[in-house]
Formats: sequence, structure tokens, C-alpha cells
Amino acid sequence: MTAYNRRKFLDAVGTFSATAVLSSLTRPAWSRNLDKALVAAEHRPAGQLASDEDFWYYVQQSFTVSPELINLNNGGVSPSPKVVQDAMKRYYDLSNEGPSYYMWRILDQGREPLRRDLARIAGCPAEEVAIQRNASEALETVIFGLPLKAGDEVVVSKFDYPNCVNAWKQRELRDGIKLVWVSPELPSEDNEYLAGLFVKAFTPRTKVVHVTHVINWTGQIMPVRKIADAAHEKGIEVLVDGAHSFAHFEFTIPSLGADYFGTSLHKWLAACIGTGLLYVKKEKTARLFPLFAAPDPKADNIRKFENLGTRPFFIEQAIGKAINFYDMIGPARKEQRLMYLKNYWMAAVKDIPKVKLYTSMKPGFGCAIGVVGVEGKEPHELEDFLFSQYKIHTTTIVWENIRGVRVTPNVYTTTKDLDKLIAGIGEFAEGRKGF
Repeated sequence: MTAYNRRKFLDAVGTFSATAVLSSLTRPAWSRNLDKALVAAEHRPAGQLASDEDFWYYVQQSFTVSPELINLNNGGVSPSPKVVQDAMKRYYDLSNEGPSYYMWRILDQGREPLRRDLARIAGCPAEEVAIQRNASEALETVIFGLPLKAGDEVVVSKFDYPNCVNAWKQRELRDGIKLVWVSPELPSEDNEYLAGLFVKAFTPRTKVVHVTHVINWTGQIMPVRKIADAAHEKGIEVLVDGAHSFAHFEFTIPSLGADYFGTSLHKWLAACIGTGLLYVKKEKTARLFPLFAAPDPKADNIRKFENLGTRPFFIEQAIGKAINFYDMIGPARKEQRLMYLKNYWMAAVKDIPKVKLYTSMKPGFGCAIGVVGVEGKEPHELEDFLFSQYKIHTTTIVWENIRGVRVTPNVYTTTKDLDKLIAGIGEFAEGRKGF
């Protein structure tokens, strides 16, 4: 790359830090105010800051969410802060100045620095991280890439994500592997019970255990490390679905004991829609086949899992700005705020007659995601009521024994938003406003 092109690339990428939200000289008021708020909060404990609405108001101003809608379905996909949106648009414009040149010779040069940044927040070596489009792609790379044969057993849960379940069922149909199902009673605040269900399902033929870190249906945090340790004692590999955990609360991927881990970055990291991450433990890379054919499918190189062909480089490179924003807010602050918001609304509705909660309020068993139902009412009725009366967007959950509405706030959510949710749940449960 020539000096001129390197300079143009760096100008396109820009910079981002806790003291410079935007790199331009004419920074908007919301950016300057957030900068000041971050400086003022620098030495305050994360737990204390969790309930400081003034501080989080400035964080909210970093987003372009509609004032006409209270979005409480961030678990599906989160909006990106404005700085991420702007980066993606800037990279898109650059790409269209000469796509094959600017995408492959300029923007693609940013993949290795991006890999290192993702590895840093994941707590693992860069050689164990591949950039993907979503958690489904990352996890299915592992599901379809593992060298399993007829009769091999895989332990899975009734609460795993449908795309993963369907992928395992396809391997069962094509390759004759056997799926062994566990069905936990949720919610649970007993890690010994939860881990024990998986361990009891292990047999001498078990080759893999699939564990969902945060169950999307309820927000239950599973004791992944306990399950992984027991699995490894028996020579069983561990695949972790981290779609709802990565950048949601503090942990490192190696601390889970995972051999393989997949996540979406457009959920809790708030990167652009269509971004994800695959983690493969270094010594496992060579034996795992890529989902998309690579020149050497048995290579000991994490990049073989990125052999997608032409991809939207402008979306991929904007992940860097999402990482910067995540660093700026701080993982501990984010976790404490999300936990505070979930418990804020759940504490206010838990004693309302007929209201049933499907998510724990205790740290370690849940964080941002909460599910609520009303006895005698269908979940979709509550979802429809909240939207029609308060323009609150949630999603219905009907899965196994769970019958409710999933509520997922994010860092831009305010307690004023949640006060409306609390009022709406109360009105619905008590049969007011037409019910």
C-alpha cells in the first residue's frame, strides 16, 4: 500500500476514544456532553453509576432511536450508536469510489487490526478469532465442520436456539449421529442442578456438548464452566452459543472452558447488523472443516473460516467503532446498568397479582433479559397491549414451559421508559383499559 493510500485509509477509519467521541473539530453537543460525563464518572464505582440517570441520558444521546417507539427488544438485534452508523456509511461511500480497489486493497487491510481488537475484548489470542456474519454462521461452522460419525452422541438442550437445533438435526439425518436431549426447568438459581442435567446425559459415546450461555427464551445464564470442566474430564468437546452473552456482561471466552464459541456482534456489542465472531481453540483449528470451502480445509489457520468471497467490507470494518464505544462505556458499567434496568422493572411488577416472572433477579443467573407473563392471558395479548397503548416494542415467547413477553433494554434505555412498561403490565394484569 502506498503512503498516500495508507493515509487515506487511516482518514477513513478515523479515531475514537473516551476523550474523543468524534474525530471532527465540530463535535455535536451530545458528544461533548458525553465526554464530560465520562470524565466526571471516571472514579465512580460501576454499581453506583448504574442508577445515575443523568449519566445514562448522555449515553442515550449517542443513539438515533425513534422517540415514537420504546424499543425493548434489543435481544433480537440492537441499534448501533451513531458513530458506528456513520463509519459504516463512510466506508460504503469509499467502497463505491472503486469497489475492487477500495474494498480489497484498502478496507480489507483493516481486518487484522480488527481481529486483534476482538480478541482483546474476548480475552484470547487473535489466532483464535474469525470474523463472521452472525452467531448462526459461526455455530453452524462448528456443527457442520466437526468430524463426527454415525453413533456419536451430542448433548443438546430443549432451550437451544432453533437454528442450532435444526443444524444438529440435519447432521443427525445425514450422518446418523445421535442427539441426547436435556430439558431444564427454568428459571433456576441452582447451578449444580443445571450442570448436573448435562453431566448425567454424558455417555462413553458422547463427543460434543452444546451449551447456550444465555438462553434467548428466558435470559437464564447457564453454568458453562461447570459443564465444560465435567465434559473435558470425559474427553468431550464443548461448543458454546454466546449470541446473548458476548459484550452483555463481563467474562472472557477462555474462562468458560469453551473449545468453540459463536456470537453475534449486532446484539450486545451494538455493531452493524450482519456481524459475528467465531472462536476456535488453537489446537482445534486444523481438524475443524470450514463451512465455506478453503484452499486447505485442514489448515491450522483461523482465517480459513472467513473464506466467504466478496463480502460487505464496510459493515465489517465498522465493528471497530462498536468496540471503541464499548471500551468507552466500560464493560463493568454496562453490565451493572443492564442488571439494574432488568431488576428495576421486575421488582416493580413481581408482586402484582397474576404476574409471573420467568427470569432470575440474582446476579449470575440473569442480566438484561427478562420475561414476564400474566396468568389467564396469552403472551401475544400482553405484547399487543403494550404496543397499542404505550408503543412499547417487545416480543412474545412461547417455548416449552415459558409463556410470556421478553423485555430486553439496552444502555440507551431510561427508567422513564421502564416506568411506562411497569404501568402497562399493571394495567393489563388488572384488566383495565379495555381488558
